[in-house]
Amino acid sequence: MERINYIKLGGTLFIPATHKDLQEVVNGGKYPNLKSVVVDTEDSISDYELPHALRCIKGMLNALEQTSLLVFLRPRNPKILKELLACVHVDRIDGFVLPKFSLENADTYLKILKHKSYSFMPSIEGSELFDEKKLLSLKDKLLPYKSKIVLIRFGLEDMLKQLKMRRTCLDSIFDYSVTNAVLGKFIMIFKVAGFEISGGVYPCFEDLYGFRKDARRDLKEGLFSKTIIHPNQIDIINDLYQVREKDYKEALEILASDKPVFNQNSRMAETTTMNPHAKSIVDRATFYKFS
Repeated sequence: MERINYIKLGGTLFIPATHKDLQEVVNGGKYPNLKSVVVDTEDSISDYELPHALRCIKGMLNALEQTSLLVFLRPRNPKILKELLACVHVDRIDGFVLPKFSLENADTYLKILKHKSYSFMPSIEGSELFDEKKLLSLKDKLLPYKSKIVLIRFGLEDMLKQLKMRRTCLDSIFDYSVTNAVLGKFIMIFKVAGFEISGGVYPCFEDLYGFRKDARRDLKEGLFSKTIIHPNQIDIINDLYQVREKDYKEALEILASDKPVFNQNSRMAETTTMNPHAKSIVDRATFYKFS
């Protein structure tokens, strides 16, 4: 299975496996501008609904069409991951999101997927978020699987739960001192190791101005691809991910320059140090046209 470029994810819509329009969504007809979708059997599914949710997924797989939409499954736990991997036509999906990924279940999850070609996205949501040593241990466990990992996700609401906090629609998660410190360390550990990181959920789905502001802050912090929970967020995120022509031209100039340092529109440009950022801008522009 070909490695998935994280930039292709765009905004990732999470929907329960029991969603009434599940088939139309995953086949690309319901939201034609959506880039990626996660079919969930975890937080959005109650215990008694799980058998029905799994039946829905099996039916979905039978009728899943191959489109440009990236389709992922989120199993409830390693046991359900095994069950999903045994489903007929599971090879039609693009990968898995691994929820509550922790030091307690990491080896189990990774052993199950070790000899599989599926891409996956670990979602770190537990106490490890607050412990640098534990995060470093998780990073070390994931390094051998880097070629299969699209990006790393974090449980924003799970983080707040552990802190007994709930943010307002007006605030970025980076506005609070404790969550800013936690995410700063998280980003440092995984991005320096070569992993990309997704932006967290913005829960106020009717506040489109707030969502736009939140997504812009994610980009500022180096996060790309964002968990979305409502279709009204799809076009906004696609618009925000567009690369400005000015930024694109500057990135090309940095990549083409044979000078170590030069004047670029009254700003210093260092070709070596700015090369990774310039490459990411050019790569993004291949999927999101200029604005």
